[in-house]
Amino acid sequence: MDLLEKVDINNLPKHVAVIMDGNGRWAKKKGGLRIFGHQNAITAVRETVEAAAELGIQYLTLYAFSTENWSRPQYEVNALMQLLVSTIRKETATLTKNNIRLQAIGDIASLPDACRRELFEAMEITASNTRMTLNLALSYSGRWEITQAVKQIAQLVEAQKLKATDITETIISNFLATANMPDPELLIRTSGEQRISNFLLWQLAYTELYITDLLWPDFRKKNLYEALVSYQSRERRFGKISEQLTK
Repeated sequence: MDLLEKVDINNLPKHVAVIMDGNGRWAKKKGGLRIFGHQNAITAVRETVEAAAELGIQYLTLYAFSTENWSRPQYEVNALMQLLVSTIRKETATLTKNNIRLQAIGDIASLPDACRRELFEAMEITASNTRMTLNLALSYSGRWEITQAVKQIAQLVEAQKLKATDITETIISNFLATANMPDPELLIRTSGEQRISNFLLWQLAYTELYITDLLWPDFRKKNLYEALVSYQSRERRFGKISEQLTK
């Protein structure tokens, strides 16, 4: 039995999030510059998106560029932005063909004009697609997102449109960038690092973590299947005990 046959399509997470880590280390192992790793990561993105859509996963969020990444060497940031523009331009037709909707979360206003134009155009073109939502986290961090939500809620309280005593977890969730999608049930991180790197801090409260030593450019469909099989073998208790789940 191959890995795909082991995946229970009746027990899929609705939302999978991925920290795509290890591009620079992959490039160094190959004797190339860091951007060489980023360029070769596109195949991993394409295969992961295709596999998720084929299985029936509803939401796939990829951590593409964090707010902290702006502090990297300027030449690398420039190259990443150029790569983002060209990749979105090339892949939009494929997304439409496969009925995949593109969305983005993060401080999109901080992206270069060319990036924003390509991103908004692709989002508009794919807006009516329904098979799966591909969500790119760009210039994103969990702390930034929560700070923005707190500011918006505080403005409502200040304007006397909301009472402080009425603030609930649901209200906070409704002001997050992911308000229109469920929290991820599975987080995949490549490169073996044991942290979540300021990613979806609120949403990952009960997310199952799957960490692989594989560097992101080497990630393929079979590796997504491995993560899903691992996820499906776990008991998700949400603070309860096993006996409560069987009642």
